[in-house]
Amino acid sequence: MSKLKNKVAVITGANSGIGLATAKLYLKEGAKVVLSGRRQEALDEVTKELEGDFITVLADAGKPEDNKKLIEAAVSHYGNIDVLFLNAGIAPVTPAADVTEEHYDNVFNINVKGPILTVKEALPSMNDGGSILFTTSIVHKKGFDGLGVYSASKGALRAYSRVLTSEVKPRGIRVNSIAPGPIETPLYGKMGFPEENLDEISKGFASAVPLGRFGKSEEIANAALFLASDEGSYVNGAELEIDGGISQI
Repeated sequence: MSKLKNKVAVITGANSGIGLATAKLYLKEGAKVVLSGRRQEALDEVTKELEGDFITVLADAGKPEDNKKLIEAAVSHYGNIDVLFLNAGIAPVTPAADVTEEHYDNVFNINVKGPILTVKEALPSMNDGGSILFTTSIVHKKGFDGLGVYSASKGALRAYSRVLTSEVKPRGIRVNSIAPGPIETPLYGKMGFPEENLDEISKGFASAVPLGRFGKSEEIANAALFLASDEGSYVNGAELEIDGGISQI
């Protein structure tokens, strides 16, 4: 299988969930992959699961100096970049009445500023005809209590991706976004819900999905492969909802 043979792909938030599933699939399809994450122990652990040509880079998506370091490491090791998947993100639950400046800054630094500045660093080293992918979310299409700042961050990222699509068109670089619905990833365990309520909350989310279940990280990875490969060569500027239909009804 060689849909991405010899392509260089950089994936942020790649030590678990969607990022890790995508890294595995890209490697299987012949890509050279740079995985980043902000926990070294997690990166060390995932290397045991991977096969192929890859490196890991410790980088916090919310820190501009780390984003620069990530791109420099990728270019130093592999040369130019073909696929840039800005997937890292956080989704802490905070009602509007409890939002603090710290909460806002943390969410927007990782979910918005990080991807935007990483693109800036990567563009000079991206091959013409390459692909940039963002992980957005269906939350900017529907209102979910407690996720106001997170929703705003994903809406901002989607708006940015539209402008970027136009700005890079002379180089034939495609820009697309993937908007997951409820997906079985570690993110849900990090959203701040009480542990004793996680099962109940998960069942509630699942019951709202027309397909009646959470999605799998691998299902998002399949879309990330399609959009990055020649199979998605005429898909540009789009946001693909992969949510079991929850945002459509």
